Amino acid sequence: MFKKFKDFAFKGNMIDLAIGVIIGGAFGKVVTSIVNDLVMPVIGLILGKVDFRSLYIALDGKHYDNLAKAQAAKAPTLNYGSLLSNLLDFLIIAFVIFLVLEQIVRFRKKEEAKPATTKECPACLSEVPIKATRCKYCTSQLEVQADKL
Repeated sequence: MFKKFKDFAFKGNMIDLAIGVIIGGAFGKVVTSIVNDLVMPVIGLILGKVDFRSLYIALDGKHYDNLAKAQAAKAPTLNYGSLLSNLLDFLIIAFVIFLVLEQIVRFRKKEEAKPATTKECPACLSEVPIKATRCKYCTSQLEVQADKL
């Protein structure tokens, strides 16, 4: 049982996945910092000096001067400013992942699109041009594929 687990855990794909998760976590922190420290303050400034992290609705019906005072009074709050920041985080990360996956698909299509230019001689197993009718190495007759002419 331990041997099976060891084989599973230390295969190349599992290590690649672990590295991807670690890099993804670090990337998420960088994007969160960019959104919270750069993007949201600029958007807040454009919209009239609004601090998105302090936007909230007090659910107890009372008015509080700021989010810190509402939390100090243990009032239930809907922190929609944090939600907006997290949505922006998500959109940026999703867009970057979309761009990366598009590039991967594009590279795979290029690899798949290359048509075969050679075929194997069944007699001597040498590589010969796809349009050849006779092997240049052993001179055996080759089948001609109608769609390759």
